[in-house]
Amino acid sequence: MTCQEAERLVTPYIRDELSGDELEAFLAHLENCRNCQEELEIYFMVDVGLKQLDSGSGTFDIIGTLQKRIEESYAKVRRMWAFRTIRYAVATLCAMAVAVTVLLQLRIWFF
Repeated sequence: MTCQEAERLVTPYIRDELSGDELEAFLAHLENCRNCQEELEIYFMVDVGLKQLDSGSGTFDIIGTLQKRIEESYAKVRRMWAFRTIRYAVATLCAMAVAVTVLLQLRIWFF
């Protein structure tokens, strides 16, 4: 992912509008790009800060809130990968069960 693509995803990330694959690519880019991390911090501070001023409540640790949000995003990506792995394992086991059933049925019919 390029910096331009990551910058395009900053606002959807803040609004929690990214799909799982987009989120994974965005987080992977953030790990290696300090410029995009700073860009995210700036947008997050402006967006969240304005919302907190409008509502009159909230915390003053906006960067801490962002770090918590990033950690939650990593957890979401890990859950997504775990779900994909489990889904793949179940699909593989089902296919194997069908194959074994067919082979056993063929054995009964022909032997």
